[in-house]
Amino acid sequence: MSKYPQAQNPLLLRHHRLMDAFAKSDDERDFYLDKVEGFIVYVDLDKGEKELADLDKEISIHNKRYALLPKMTFYETKKFMEGFINEKVYDIDTKEKLLDIIQSREARDNFLEFIYDHHTELEKWQQYYVERSRIRIIEWLRLQEILFVFEEDLDVNKNMMEKLKRYLFDVKVSKDIAAVRETLYVKAKTYYSNEALNPRPKRGRPPKQVAKVEIEPQVTVDMYTMVPSCCRTFLYLPDITNAASITFSAKFDTEAQLLASLRGSSRVKVDTKLQALSERLESLRHLSTRLTTTTDSSSLANQGVKHVKQLTPEVTVRQPIENKKSSISEVVKDLLPSRKKSADPVKKKGEIKTVTQIRKQHRKG
Repeated sequence: MSKYPQAQNPLLLRHHRLMDAFAKSDDERDFYLDKVEGFIVYVDLDKGEKELADLDKEISIHNKRYALLPKMTFYETKKFMEGFINEKVYDIDTKEKLLDIIQSREARDNFLEFIYDHHTELEKWQQYYVERSRIRIIEWLRLQEILFVFEEDLDVNKNMMEKLKRYLFDVKVSKDIAAVRETLYVKAKTYYSNEALNPRPKRGRPPKQVAKVEIEPQVTVDMYTMVPSCCRTFLYLPDITNAASITFSAKFDTEAQLLASLRGSSRVKVDTKLQALSERLESLRHLSTRLTTTTDSSSLANQGVKHVKQLTPEVTVRQPIENKKSSISEVVKDLLPSRKKSADPVKKKGEIKTVTQIRKQHRKG
């Protein structure tokens, strides 16, 4: 370590990347953290034999420079699950079901399958997993006596962060870089405090509930100047900005792969049903649009007829009917005998007038 240049500020590590490497480290996959510059080396067995031999030689010769990430044992995974069940699961039936699951075979996969089918427990599990993984990583870094800061925890703009990486080993730097370095040293001390391993809940009145806004952290470009040539093809540089996407599973690298392979494929069935339902809804929507267009056209036609009727005068419609009535009455009058003409109500009214004249004569006598 003495022959390597000394970093002039704490190592800038990515918490999400370390968390992913810790989750994947097992008997078949080895991950190493470089103590000089902070990059991660993944021993990919799919590489060539010569490349693997050169990497093994580099790590064995400079064994003090590279720290092997710990393997997650069966006991540790069970401790993760038990801690979540006892601390975060409040429903009695759900708690008993999960306790039975972690006692069975393939407990890790069955546990994740149950959690991903219960959305109320999934959010709590992801938060718990991130918090416990963070404590586990900090404990290991403290055992390695590495002075570090997590890049996700810093409130430093992107340009300044890139300057810190570019001039990591330079003693003489500008005043703005020197000032930020001092803040990094202060921040690095907080990871070695007791509160880092035992975070206490904040006291006092809880803050007002505000709509949570998801903001992706601005992650800068990786800049490493001290990487040996044999390690360059083994650099582990995944772009992970969301800790919730890091899966607890040992078989699958991403959350998408985990969801696609859940035993029972309940989620795949639900997706196919939803797809069929959406297709039916789309066909119904298409039919409804066709019906509305036809009804609109028929209503428009009816409105046109009504409009034509309103424009034509009533005389033109009723006049032929009255003519027909007059012609029929004339024919009937010609056929009826002449004696029935006295029954006309107009002539009766005339007879009543003659009666009034007789009453007038009686008053004179």
